[in-house]
Amino acid sequence: MRNPELVDALVIGAGPAGLMAAEIMARAGRQVWLCEAKPSVGRKFLMAGKSGLNLMNAAPLAEQLANYSDAAPWLKPFLREFGPDQIRSWAEGLGQELFIGSSGRVFPRAMKASPLLRAWLARSEDLGVSLKRGWRWTGGAFEFCTPDGARNVRPKVCVLALGGASWARLGSDGAWIEHLRARDVAVTPFQPANMGFNAAWSDHMRPHFGQPVKNVELKAAEQRVRAEFVISERGVEGGGIYALSRALREGATLTLDLFPDIAQSELAFRLSRQSRKLSGANRLRRALRLEGARQALVMECVRPLPQDPKALAGALKALPVPLLGPHPLDEAISTAGGVTRSAVDNGLMLRKWPGVFVAGEMLDWEAPTGGYLLTACLATGHWAGKHAAQYRA
Repeated sequence: MRNPELVDALVIGAGPAGLMAAEIMARAGRQVWLCEAKPSVGRKFLMAGKSGLNLMNAAPLAEQLANYSDAAPWLKPFLREFGPDQIRSWAEGLGQELFIGSSGRVFPRAMKASPLLRAWLARSEDLGVSLKRGWRWTGGAFEFCTPDGARNVRPKVCVLALGGASWARLGSDGAWIEHLRARDVAVTPFQPANMGFNAAWSDHMRPHFGQPVKNVELKAAEQRVRAEFVISERGVEGGGIYALSRALREGATLTLDLFPDIAQSELAFRLSRQSRKLSGANRLRRALRLEGARQALVMECVRPLPQDPKALAGALKALPVPLLGPHPLDEAISTAGGVTRSAVDNGLMLRKWPGVFVAGEMLDWEAPTGGYLLTACLATGHWAGKHAAQYRA
C-alpha cells in the first residue's frame, strides 16, 4: 500500500448528509475529498425521488419535532439551524422550484431528484470538492479499496455519512459498524423503520392484493393516524403503516377504524335495520356501503362475524389486523439504530475518535416518511460539516 496521502478534509459517503457536509466545509475554505463506494453518487436519494422527491414538510418546525420521538431534543438544535425554512432556500438556490402538496409535503416542481442532484454536484465541484467515485472504506484508519488499488488517506478532519443498513445494493450496507466498534464506539443494533409488515392472509384476500385501503384511521399503542395503506401478498405496507412502524415493530397491535367519521352508535343503528337473514357481507354492503378491500378485511379479521349490531359496530371501529412481524431490514425505507447519542459530542464528533464526525442515518434516530427523514439527514450533515470545518487538531 502507498504511503498515507495527506488530506485537509475527508467525507466518506456521498448521500444527502455527506454532500451537505462536504459543501459546508468547502464553503468554510477546507479542501475536501468526498469518497463514495459506488460508481455514482446519491443512489438511495435518486431511488427515493423516483415517484416524487419528498424533500421536506411544510408544517412548522415545532409540530415536526414530535415525529422524531425521543430523539427530538437531540435533533432540535440541528433542525433549528438548518430545518425546513433553510432547506427551502437552499433548494431554490440550486434552481429548484418547490410546491406544497395537499398533505403538506414539499416537492420540487420537477418531482424527480436527479435535477437537484446534478445542480448540487456541479456547485460542489465549483466549490473545489474532489469527488472520488468507487472508493470503499475498508477500515484501519482511512484505508480504501479504489479503482486504482489500495489507498491510504490521512485527513486532518473527517465526516462519516455512510447511511443506515437498508437497501444495501444502493450503498447503505452498514459495513461501517465493525470499523467503529473496533474503536470502541457505541452503536445500537439496526432495526427496520418505515417498513411493511407480514400477514398470513387466506385465499379470500388474494383478489385484493395491491389495492389501497382509504378513508381509515390506523392505531397502534397510543398513536393514531388518518392515512391509507396497501394490502400486499405478504401483508400490509404504505404511508399509514410506515407512520406506525415503530410501535408495530415493538409489538403493538394494529387496529383500524373503518368509519372514522361515523360514531359507533350510528353504525350499530344502521346495521340493526338490516334483516338477520342476510349474509354478513350483504349486511355490511346494504347498511354501510362497505365493499371491496375494506369489506374483505372485515371478513378476514373478524371470524365469526358478530350478529349483534353493537358488537359488529365495535369491530368496525377497532378492527384488529394480525401481523407476523416486519419485512426484512434491507427492504425498509430507513433504519433505527446506529451511533448512539452518548458516543458523540455536541458537534457530532466521536468521543472515541477525535477529528471524526458523524451525520445522517448513521446516527441513532428514526422518523416517519413525509419529509422528516431527508430533513434530518440534511440538518445533521450541515451541523457536522460546520463543526468539522472549525476543527483543528
